[in-house]
Amino acid sequence: MTLDTNLIWILARSTGTASLVALTLSVLTGTALRTGTFAWLSHNRGVRMVHGFLTILWIPLGLAHVVALLFDRYAQVGLLDLVIPFGVSYGRLAVGLGTISAQLILVVLISTWLRSSLTLGQWQAFHRLSYVAFVAAFAHGVMSGTDLANPVVAALAWITAVAVGLVALRRVTRARIAA
Repeated sequence: MTLDTNLIWILARSTGTASLVALTLSVLTGTALRTGTFAWLSHNRGVRMVHGFLTILWIPLGLAHVVALLFDRYAQVGLLDLVIPFGVSYGRLAVGLGTISAQLILVVLISTWLRSSLTLGQWQAFHRLSYVAFVAAFAHGVMSGTDLANPVVAALAWITAVAVGLVALRRVTRARIAA
């Protein structure tokens, strides 16, 4: 490996990890704002600002991850693979899940920007895709990431999964009780 290959590898992995963290925190703060799951935070202006910031922060992190992968000779991700999932030869399922996750997050972002043109129900349906995007992004990271051998990265990954899983479960449980 040359220095350039190492740098690309480091950029791809670090921006992928950072974008997953941003997505996780965005999902958690969004849940805090929209449900009674974190009632004590639901009216906090700071949480609303953090949610908006993390959502926007994901864009350059996700973009840097994708651009680094385009230059990674080992991954061999091409421009078409950014649009059509499951087309790469290396880690077809894992990379495809990453593509699907990115596309879902873009749908959520676009629906947020078009919120005034959507009904509340339409906006909520699009926004709930954040959970699916998180699951796809997490699976992408676990299946394609080489950094899970590092205990710190592994702990970070599983803590984020458990946190979002518990919040989602609580949200579903509360919705069923209310119904």
